[in-house]
Amino acid sequence: MAGVRARRLNVPLRRVAQSCAVMLFLLLGHVTVIQAFGSHVLNADRRNQRPLIDRFDHPRGDILTHDGTVIATSEATGTGPYLYRRVYPGGPSYAAVTGHLSLNSATGVEAVEDGLLSGEDPKVKVRSLVGDGGAGGADVRLTISERAQEAAYRGLESAGRPGAAVAINPSTGAVLALATYPSYDPNELAVFDRDRVAQAARRLRRDPARPLLNRALNRLYPPGGTFKVVTTAAALASGEYGPTSYVRAPARLRLPGTPAFLQNPGAAPCGNARPTLAYAFQTSCDTAFAAIGLQLGHDILRDQAEAFGFNAHGLTIPLATTASTYPVSLDRPQTALAAIGHQDNLATPLMIAMLSAAVANDGVLMRPYLVEDVRLPDGSVIGRANPAPYRTAVPPMLARYLAAMMTTVTHAGGTGTAAAIPGVEVAAKTAVTDVVAGTEEPALVTAFAPAETPQVAVGVVLERAGPQSPAAVPIARAVLQAAMT
Repeated sequence: MAGVRARRLNVPLRRVAQSCAVMLFLLLGHVTVIQAFGSHVLNADRRNQRPLIDRFDHPRGDILTHDGTVIATSEATGTGPYLYRRVYPGGPSYAAVTGHLSLNSATGVEAVEDGLLSGEDPKVKVRSLVGDGGAGGADVRLTISERAQEAAYRGLESAGRPGAAVAINPSTGAVLALATYPSYDPNELAVFDRDRVAQAARRLRRDPARPLLNRALNRLYPPGGTFKVVTTAAALASGEYGPTSYVRAPARLRLPGTPAFLQNPGAAPCGNARPTLAYAFQTSCDTAFAAIGLQLGHDILRDQAEAFGFNAHGLTIPLATTASTYPVSLDRPQTALAAIGHQDNLATPLMIAMLSAAVANDGVLMRPYLVEDVRLPDGSVIGRANPAPYRTAVPPMLARYLAAMMTTVTHAGGTGTAAAIPGVEVAAKTAVTDVVAGTEEPALVTAFAPAETPQVAVGVVLERAGPQSPAAVPIARAVLQAAMT
């Protein structure tokens, strides 16, 4: 009887034990699901302070110029819960490059190279653990030249108008300067006072001058006369034109099928209305290049524009860039305007610099890049830039023709004499004219130097510069000089 009663008692005990086992299994399974699949949601929850505390409990790697100047670093706060804060000695001059790291956001190099700077990248983790066993971020050395960057930013600041300047090493694609104006001070957003950060971010977002916008990479402008580099390349590649070919250049050119006329500044013909292609290029004759565009046709111009990098999406340096655009479809009047850099023909300042970089490098455009190398605190290199061709814009012989014509722009009689540097041959193309009466076009210039052995190519854009404003050209000259020093 005792055995029977014991078995009867064991039945509910087994059921209780089985229920407990099932509940324990469910609990362990739920914890596993949360840890494996839900951790990123919890980490992203703004109420969870642990990821932020972890992010700032050790120093990040430095961001440096190519010269070794620190433009972003970490300093100890001396108190918790955040032990280190980000500091930007370069301030507004380098904001378009460094971006900022705040409690709530990251931009620029701080964002795209976060894994390396924070030490979370597997390459950094493994090397750090194998080395001294400590966890720390890697230093990111950029291609930026301190002298060129300062010349670019100070030039834009002195001009006092929104704009951007980019400088590239034509033979490698290394970005030597990348400046935008107006800018902002990243230090304002790198404090741990949430109210101060929110107030500063709100003020910057509401500023009509848009200081948070990286104009160098993400603002599109009508390229104007600088696009005549592309139109000339298409003309030369067609085989129907050479530098000494005569072109039609009346004072006024009727746009086909419309009552509208395109005219040169001052309503004057270029030369005797039948100049050579080289002379039309030197004087930036609108009617000549509109007529060339009509003769070549839309498809040829579009193909040549795309050879230089227009309509190419997805380019990162590693900062994301906005694609410059040449319209997919145009009628004849629109083609004439597109040939002189208008009619929804749009380019970033980076693209304006890339025009010269391609010509300077015998027609081969190198892929632009901003990071030179990545180093651990012990100095060992774990990543290095590998320059590579991006696309072939024109054959070498045509590139040399273009370079020769661009040098005449900085000679007497050209539109870019202000870019001339004593003792150095400078090649350039400017865009400083007003196409539509009563509107202010941006002033642009693309240039490279020395013309014989190019070391640097630049693109400069100033918004609302007014007709025939020369303000962009001295900025380009200053950047060229600084980069060659």
